[in-house]
Amino acid sequence: MDTDFRSWIGRTESVPDPLSWVQAQAAQAMLDEPGDALIDGAELPLPWHWFYFLPRASQSNLDADGHPQRGGFLPPIPYPRRMFAGARIQVHRPLRVGVPATREGRIQDVVMKSGKTGALAFVTVAYRFEQEGLLCLEEEQDIVYREPGGRVAAPQGVELPAPPPGSWSRHWQPDTRLLFRFSALTFNAHRIHYDRSYALDVEGYPGLVVHGPLTAVLLLQLVRQSTPRPVAAFSFRGVAPLFDLGPVRLLGNVERDTVTLQAQGPDGQAALLATAMLG
Repeated sequence: MDTDFRSWIGRTESVPDPLSWVQAQAAQAMLDEPGDALIDGAELPLPWHWFYFLPRASQSNLDADGHPQRGGFLPPIPYPRRMFAGARIQVHRPLRVGVPATREGRIQDVVMKSGKTGALAFVTVAYRFEQEGLLCLEEEQDIVYREPGGRVAAPQGVELPAPPPGSWSRHWQPDTRLLFRFSALTFNAHRIHYDRSYALDVEGYPGLVVHGPLTAVLLLQLVRQSTPRPVAAFSFRGVAPLFDLGPVRLLGNVERDTVTLQAQGPDGQAALLATAMLG
């Protein structure tokens, strides 16, 4: 098997999007976001640009797991398990609803490794988002591919300690309806998020897998609802999967301009770590 995909480094793509209010208002409904409906000209909350610039693979071009077949802009890495594992976002100015935008993407790095669970591949993609000729956002995304592994044990629920004084916190129960709607809004057909028999019997998970980006969206919603200050930068990385088996606690601790965030599974362990820098 050819495992040299470094020739993909430097490949680029350009994706335009009208940034319609339709996705923004759908996201508001999905997330029970308070406030007026977002209309043309409104600032798009971070990181709701993930609901735009979507790949539109034809149904016949989907693999058995629901992902588009390998190749094209991203390298055709053959490992079956794929995940959006982390990102780093810098805000120059907010994107605005209804203003045509362009996302310029570039494959920044491809690294092949061997870990405890087998072979791994890390692909880093750099994006620039522009409106009316002005740079709005810069983002680096980490996509991880890995070989099939053994079954994943279900987390054992524990009684969580009280959140630290002064912290922001929220409990959230992953809901199959929300997982389905998030998949639909991001045009993501990966079956681990909605097809329980596939998630358990084929990929070996104990339940439906919560999208890492959904958890990141909810952490930023916690920030937005806890402080009026804008977010100037945001980063996250996945540590462990979350499932629809038990509650998740979202936590934020603010110190001056930095908010340290995490999502804890029912076992109390951090599943996703994030940092938001306030403007």
